[in-house]
Amino acid sequence: MDSRRAEAFSDGIFAVAITVLVFDLLSIRLHGHPYQDLLNAWPSYFAYVVSFLTIGIMWMNHHTVLAHITRVDRPLLVLNLFLLMGVVALPFPTALVAAQLRKSGGGAAAVSYGLVMILISVGFAGLWVYVVTHAPRLGGQAEPEALRRSIPGFTGGLLVYVAGTLVAAFGAPLAALVIYGLLAVYYLFDHLPSPAARPEPS
Repeated sequence: MDSRRAEAFSDGIFAVAITVLVFDLLSIRLHGHPYQDLLNAWPSYFAYVVSFLTIGIMWMNHHTVLAHITRVDRPLLVLNLFLLMGVVALPFPTALVAAQLRKSGGGAAAVSYGLVMILISVGFAGLWVYVVTHAPRLGGQAEPEALRRSIPGFTGGLLVYVAGTLVAAFGAPLAALVIYGLLAVYYLFDHLPSPAARPEPS
């Protein structure tokens, strides 16, 4: 299968996940003190911004991964589905964090967010490792050296997600959400080698 088909399907999933994030903002209601009500809803804005940046940057990096190849096989499709399962689930812990950040359930909400991000990180790592180690069969040109150079970027982010989840579990959900947001900024910078140009279909 042409990798563009898998990329187009994935783009649709990313688009749905990033759009669903705004639904939580639609639930904000204004009552007797509208400006105060808007200010009190800051956890919803914060969770929205963190998740929007996270999904948007994941989409950029996903494009970079698939741009290294021209074909996909069944194992790669399975790995991609595993990754997308985590991406499309992210609006759920986002809504939990928005609703519970200042309440007793804030820790559990931030932990659930971290667990989803760990799942996504593992999915990304698995997808990239498979692309590099099977590049010739997939019509790609990624070299094993590219995998070695990219390992610190992947493992570093995953370890920080684990640390953020532990921070949330020990009663600091706001600090955990800040860590997740900083990781989104970290992944904004390119930690993967640039792919060779793919030939256009005739």
